[in-house]
Amino acid sequence: MRALQIGILGIGLGLAGFGVYMAQNYVSQTQAAIAAAQARGADQVSIQTVPVLVATRQLRYGEPIGPDAVQVVDWPAAAVPQGVFQDINVLIPDPSRPRIALRAMEPMEPLLDLKVSDPGQAAGIAAILTPGLRAFTIRVDQNSGISGTLRPSNTVDIYWTGRGAENGEVTRLLSSGVRIIALDENADQDRNFQGVPRSITVEATPETVATLAQGQSTGRLSLSLVGLDDDSTPTQIQVDGRSLLGIEEAPALQAPERCTVRTRRGSEVVMIEIPCTN
Repeated sequence: MRALQIGILGIGLGLAGFGVYMAQNYVSQTQAAIAAAQARGADQVSIQTVPVLVATRQLRYGEPIGPDAVQVVDWPAAAVPQGVFQDINVLIPDPSRPRIALRAMEPMEPLLDLKVSDPGQAAGIAAILTPGLRAFTIRVDQNSGISGTLRPSNTVDIYWTGRGAENGEVTRLLSSGVRIIALDENADQDRNFQGVPRSITVEATPETVATLAQGQSTGRLSLSLVGLDDDSTPTQIQVDGRSLLGIEEAPALQAPERCTVRTRRGSEVVMIEIPCTN
């Protein structure tokens, strides 16, 4: 009887030991799998970065950009904006001739070449002109079709109203989708302009500038604001008083047919009108 109890106890101890061994083995395998997964995850989330210059504080239009206004941060290489600065010596080659902010920038925003002037260049209209285009200033007033909602970077359609070929007043679309670059010669896009400006400066091709100059000297120019997402291209538009009122042109009256016969009276030849026959 005692031997049987000892045998049963021995079997229990053996089963318990085997269970502990299996549990330890399972834990070891699980820990190894977790470590391998973490290693693979670390490899997968490894992101390649490149140095990019960002603003350390809020920058406003016309503000000189000094070394204290920028810092270098690691930026994901796959998401680098076009035109960024990566070397402070390129951004600020000469501290005595700083670049000027042409757009407002917020802290930690990348500095882009289109948002800053050339070294030593003032923040004027010439600094923001698109290459190949020219600036043209249009005189405006409360009758020019605009309001105080305009801002630089808005686009407008420009219409001319003046005397037509038949001495009647005509309104014609001169150019569409023209970008405004300044209001009253101020190019600050963050400026809250109140009321109607005295002048609006737009950028256009030299050919369009010549058209606008001729239109401004021979009539009056009006502007119509274009929506931000509007990419339509208007066809040629011209309206005169008759088309505005819906008056159709009367058909030209044909002169009545006249039939004549020549006859001689003495030494004189005369033309005598007679009824026409078909």
